[in-house]
Amino acid sequence: MAIKIYIDQGHNYSNPNAGAEGNGFREQDITYDIGTRLAALLRADPEFEVRTSRTSPTQILGNTVSQSLAARVQDANSWGADYFISLHTNASTVMSASGTEAFVYNLSSPATGLAEEIVEGITEATGLRNRGVASRPGLYVLKRTAMPAALIEMGFISNANDAALMTQNPELFARGIYNGIKDYFD
Repeated sequence: MAIKIYIDQGHNYSNPNAGAEGNGFREQDITYDIGTRLAALLRADPEFEVRTSRTSPTQILGNTVSQSLAARVQDANSWGADYFISLHTNASTVMSASGTEAFVYNLSSPATGLAEEIVEGITEATGLRNRGVASRPGLYVLKRTAMPAALIEMGFISNANDAALMTQNPELFARGIYNGIKDYFD
């Protein structure tokens, strides 16, 4: 039986729930691209079944931020996903902030091991700094999913080098996440 992975390409094409912007790039475009590439890698592997939150780059989920988040969670829950992975780009007023990190609801959750492997997979593929995994129980997609969930901050859109890497080499991130998922299940 295939492991069902739900890939949430964080944010909407435009408001409500549009993402961060930095260095001429938009978070929602980066997460859509990398999420789509990751889904293709997972679909090519018979060990996995995959569903994405957005089926087109311009898709808008919900009429408010809370409806957008609820739509993603409800879709994953009703599909019966085994794991939920939400892809994001980080942003900071400190332009030198760089690296990959992840958030889970609770550090004793099975999501923690998955998040650690994904962060490691991205850092091995890209050379970005491993900023670790932390608990963020207040995040809607971590709190409301019926399955282990990890929110991945792939890199900082506010950092010129991270942003260039995510937009010019999205396949590195997709492959890194895929490798992390594979390492977790192997």
